[in-house]
Amino acid sequence: MSDPLNSLKYLPWLSLFQVSALTTLIVAILELFLNLGLRYSSIIGVVLSILYAPPLGVLMIFIVAASVGVMAVYLLERFYPQVRINGNVLWALVPCLALVLSLKLLLPLPAVLVDLQGTQLMGIPIGIFWQGQRYWR
Repeated sequence: MSDPLNSLKYLPWLSLFQVSALTTLIVAILELFLNLGLRYSSIIGVVLSILYAPPLGVLMIFIVAASVGVMAVYLLERFYPQVRINGNVLWALVPCLALVLSLKLLLPLPAVLVDLQGTQLMGIPIGIFWQGQRYWR
């Protein structure tokens, strides 16, 4: 009987962590610009307060998290075409992205978009598997 965890050794972990780091870097840059916009523009503050007000706020948090997952798969497709993407690779991308995003939260950077709460922890895998649905087979 084969060991199901044995296949973990053959996943492209380095590529997945690099894609996760690039995705996190893009999110951090967007959060930095958004934080600067909030600080120096009252219009951006009003728009964000409308978008994040209930009941639309929960949906916006989910959409932002799903967008991060979609971006991770897109970057994996574009920068690592040699990686054969399948369901196992998509599942491995979820903890890689969550780990790198949680490491970003340890830095003294503003967490305007992604802070890994419950809704966002659901949105990231949904975004990954929505963008990667053609690779499920």
